[in-house]
Amino acid sequence: MSYVLRGTAAEGSIRFFFADTKDIVEKAYEYHNTSPVISAALGRTLTVSSIMGLMLKGEKDILTVQIKGDGPVGGITVTADSKGIVKGYAVNPHVDLPLNKYGKLDVYGAVGNGSLIVIKDLGLKEPYVGQVPLISGEIAEDFTYYFTVSEQVPSAVSLGVLVDVDLSIKQAGGFVLQMMPDCDDELITRLERRLGAAPSVTSMLDSGMTCEDMIQRVLHDFDPVILDKTEVEYKCSCSREKVTRALMNVGKKELTDMLETDKKANVHCRFCNTDYDFDENDLKNMIAALDN
Repeated sequence: MSYVLRGTAAEGSIRFFFADTKDIVEKAYEYHNTSPVISAALGRTLTVSSIMGLMLKGEKDILTVQIKGDGPVGGITVTADSKGIVKGYAVNPHVDLPLNKYGKLDVYGAVGNGSLIVIKDLGLKEPYVGQVPLISGEIAEDFTYYFTVSEQVPSAVSLGVLVDVDLSIKQAGGFVLQMMPDCDDELITRLERRLGAAPSVTSMLDSGMTCEDMIQRVLHDFDPVILDKTEVEYKCSCSREKVTRALMNVGKKELTDMLETDKKANVHCRFCNTDYDFDENDLKNMIAALDN
């Protein structure tokens, strides 16, 4: 099971989230049959979104992350909540690109230039919307920039997805470190040096490290304290009943147009690739229900 560890270090001056997300990234691969580069791009976004979901305070709070770039992926959308449930999709999941000049999956080539948008539905009249330009298209650097600029919390984000030879997900995970207001410049400099010397997330996971091990590897000089562990899961909440309600919400006129034009309707869930088919009788029953 994928999970996230939350804690603090340097006597509360740093808060951290370390995640092992292999299972949720694997589930996304199974649903969408993603190419390696899209597994990396979507997997990184799922990982950081699952962490950000756990930063939400309300039980019903929901986070939506949108990456809108001009690359061939066509965009990535992920939603997450405060209970550890996450789901997402890429518009074009089968993009295949050569490795970049460093011999790595070319996530920037797939994503391109554009915007990172974070929408938080906190139960208020209007959702909070934060938007920043993509500064690298590699996802981790873009979220580092988002936290620092949009939420004004100096942060460090590291994300990784390792694709196996059979295209399944071998490893996936990441971490978010955030500096609290009392974090002084000397502490930040020490942390930057430590991060610069740390191995990549995927290399640590692939060597057999757990999140607990990674915390010690990255933060052992800062006396880290783990506060809690939360399991995270890729789960889509769609159902035929919910889709039926959504169709009825479009109104009698639109349903009648569907009935007269096509005598059927199809609704496709992009999060889990499920198709819901409604025949002529289904549409007639919905229209009759609206008349009552």
